[in-house]
Amino acid sequence: MNNRITDLFNIKYPIVQGGMIWASGYKLASAVSNAGGLGLIGAGSMYPHILKEHLEKIATATDQPYGVNVPMLYPNIEEIIDMIIEYKVPIVFTSAGNPKTYTQRLKDHGIKVAHVVSSVKFALKAQDAGVDAVVAEGFEAGGHNGREETTTMTLIPMVKKELEVPLIAAGGIATGRAMLAAMTLGADGVQVGSRFVATHEASSHLAFKNAVVDAKEGDTHLTLKELAPVRLIRNKFWQDVQDLYATGPSKEDLKELLGRARAKKGMFEGDLIEGELEIGQVSGLIDDIVPAAQVVNDMVTEYEIARQEMMNLSLHG
Repeated sequence: MNNRITDLFNIKYPIVQGGMIWASGYKLASAVSNAGGLGLIGAGSMYPHILKEHLEKIATATDQPYGVNVPMLYPNIEEIIDMIIEYKVPIVFTSAGNPKTYTQRLKDHGIKVAHVVSSVKFALKAQDAGVDAVVAEGFEAGGHNGREETTTMTLIPMVKKELEVPLIAAGGIATGRAMLAAMTLGADGVQVGSRFVATHEASSHLAFKNAVVDAKEGDTHLTLKELAPVRLIRNKFWQDVQDLYATGPSKEDLKELLGRARAKKGMFEGDLIEGELEIGQVSGLIDDIVPAAQVVNDMVTEYEIARQEMMNLSLHG
């Protein structure tokens, strides 16, 4: 399955595991990399000393390429970038910020850089900043999202039309058939988040994993757009947000309700009532918790079956 993404990252399959907060530690990242995909450590939920621990452990857990996802809106960003360079991390995915800030500095140290965007405009800005690849994420995705609310099926061909660097599709992709669809639309690879949350190796709380498995169509919602749009499972906290919206709140009112560590409370500590439960719409298709390697293998197998079915369809159509 060689293409521009497998060649760029030196991986077997063009499958990238999303660097999700509170889920993507070294255990998950190394398991995905060992299975032939690209595992990412999610630095967004880690203080620098915690990231250091995960970087030390992943070096012994895999001899395959891996990366770190760095949301640039978090504090300690300079210390995190310095640490990534010090530990010779081969690949970095940046998000939630200006790609010009760190791309060249990382590339000067031989690090491959991809940047996550939600629109054609920001895809082109990332390309102009010199990134090696762009991740275009539709608003089906879990966690923080673009304000444009462009779906993956619409976003990928729009970005592909304008982009020259390799393109990775994200948002709503959890199966081999979805992977084939994304690549048919022009993607060179896929980034998968929600499906990897429901794996044994994900560091998120078992109660949250079970909530993902139990989620059905319509159980997630994009909210808090005034702060930073985020897709959540509907729970008591989500309802509290809706009740507050009914009063015409200010940004400060929303911030006060959100408080601190709300995502940690929900996804890492397992508080399904007061916690923020970030997951994608595709959670409605996830019905079991499995090893991360099985996710990769199942996606590749289903991709090949679906591709053969399409070939047969075209031959006999």
